[in-house]
Amino acid sequence: MQDREEEERTVTHDELKEKANDLPLLPGVYLMMDKTGRVIYVGKAKKLKNRVSQYFQDSASHTAKTRQMVSQVDHFDTIFVSSEFEALVLENSLIKRHMPRYNILLKDDKGYPFVRLSRETYPRFSMVNKWANDGARYFGPFGGRYETRQALDAVLAALRLPTCSRRFPRDIGAERPCLNFHMGRCDGFCRPEMTAEEYNRRIRQVCQMLEGKSRQLLREMTAEMEAEAEALRFEQAAAIRDRVNAISALANKQTVIAGLCADTDIWGIYRGAGKCCYAILHMENGNLAGRETELFTAPIEETEAEMLAALTAQYYLPRAILPHEILLPTETEGYCGNLAEVLTKRAGHKVWVHVPQRGEKADLRDMARRNAAEEAERATTTEERTAHTLELLGKMLDLPAPPKRMESFDISNTGKSDIVASMVVYSGTRPLKSAYRRFRIKELEGHPDDYASMQEVLRRRLQRAADGDEKFLPLPDVFLIDGGVTHANAALAVAREFGVQVPIFGMVKDDRHRTRALVTPEGQEIGIVNNQAVFSLIGQIQEETHRFAITYHHESHTKSAMKSALDDIPGVGPKRRADLRKHFGTIRAIKEADVEALSAVVPRPAAEAVWKHFHGEKP
Repeated sequence: MQDREEEERTVTHDELKEKANDLPLLPGVYLMMDKTGRVIYVGKAKKLKNRVSQYFQDSASHTAKTRQMVSQVDHFDTIFVSSEFEALVLENSLIKRHMPRYNILLKDDKGYPFVRLSRETYPRFSMVNKWANDGARYFGPFGGRYETRQALDAVLAALRLPTCSRRFPRDIGAERPCLNFHMGRCDGFCRPEMTAEEYNRRIRQVCQMLEGKSRQLLREMTAEMEAEAEALRFEQAAAIRDRVNAISALANKQTVIAGLCADTDIWGIYRGAGKCCYAILHMENGNLAGRETELFTAPIEETEAEMLAALTAQYYLPRAILPHEILLPTETEGYCGNLAEVLTKRAGHKVWVHVPQRGEKADLRDMARRNAAEEAERATTTEERTAHTLELLGKMLDLPAPPKRMESFDISNTGKSDIVASMVVYSGTRPLKSAYRRFRIKELEGHPDDYASMQEVLRRRLQRAADGDEKFLPLPDVFLIDGGVTHANAALAVAREFGVQVPIFGMVKDDRHRTRALVTPEGQEIGIVNNQAVFSLIGQIQEETHRFAITYHHESHTKSAMKSALDDIPGVGPKRRADLRKHFGTIRAIKEADVEALSAVVPRPAAEAVWKHFHGEKP
């Protein structure tokens, strides 16, 4: 039964591969679906045949995410388009519709609200989740619901429009004006003297704000204010002035309004330990108008360029109001040109998308990344940071799971004597000092050999585990050997003697004695310098292993030195040797002391023997 199931799975995979190879070399979008028909991944390609067929080739070259996704694919569908930028638009639309689990996703539709303006004599604004073909006017989508609600209330307050529950013309003159009128937040359109024409004029001004035409609106209102002043209607001019000031202040206080007013967006993206974040700096006339950040999740295998392509498409394509310039931190396969072409058609004006290389714009790009990093790190817990580091290390070393226990070994010696070794144990990212072990090399006294010493240590360690010694159980998920490929090979030979399958890696140092890479016994180097979290962890393990070995070596060497100087002196046993060391402190002090001084510590015959031992003659 199991064999038949395996055969059916293989046939299905072959059928998928054959179907992918039959695709044309045309641009389009592909949808991967599981057995239930649910879309699990949406992608675009310049040449569908080349891209889709890659999924069903040798899986050894795939990332863990891709292997997992392909293992769940039951069938796929394709949609052909006429150009690559049309594929970009369609891909984004399908991602928003299906929310595939293997795509990088921003918030769902509830996170991107629209502002709706009803169609009536006294129209009112409201916030809705989706656009509808109901004759009303829609603006957006905007950012988060809370920010959009705050921004809409602020715009209405700036133009002194009602936000209460009264309905016009039904409630005009029915009651006294509410508290908003007395607080100066509303001009009291429930009063009979306020006209529908003035109400709708203010509504049109709000629409200009929501369409990103705030500068045009301010010019018009300023001209109106000056005209009122010239006509000596100073009270009306002052009222317009107050509204102008309120609208001008909005762009610097409201993220949503700042985004609408911005002529330049600067993107920063950051992958932290556990959380990712993007930040957008909205600039207007060279001045920072606002900042927008959002946390998101992405597989470890996703590059910064891949994340950025997914995020920017989802962010900009639904929007009607777009900046004139978008600065990205990195480029990928001509993506900037494609995005610029799509957004230019949507915006009705030229939208530049590019990656700044130097100067002030590059500095702004770096500032955006720092903002993203700050938000991601603040939101990341210690547990998430630890789990992320171990997960990343496990994927770099191609382990089946993140390592929970790691053991590291180092050899320390001085010439031909006092050869010792250390075994340091890490549980996750923390040292487990109760499991540390120290070894004195027994088989190579007077004959230093780091490789043979490493083999002796690992052999003794594995033998103790084989004998059931709980102090050496359980076996770790990884052995880390201080040294290069030869040291790793020496350890591998011992592991094979015991039939142990624990992965072994050598820790390769640079000229500053820092671990720059891990190396397999086969000689494959795995660079760790470019990942700060893993680099710091491996460096910490290497330093701790070296420290523990050196400490033991110093203790051993000191004992050996003391032993060789005072051993074999007639009449001087362990007790008297201890008394001499305690009193004089060092061998040199004992050697320089005369017989009288020595006799104050040990009997005179023993003192004379000590003198003779160091000076070769009777005192």
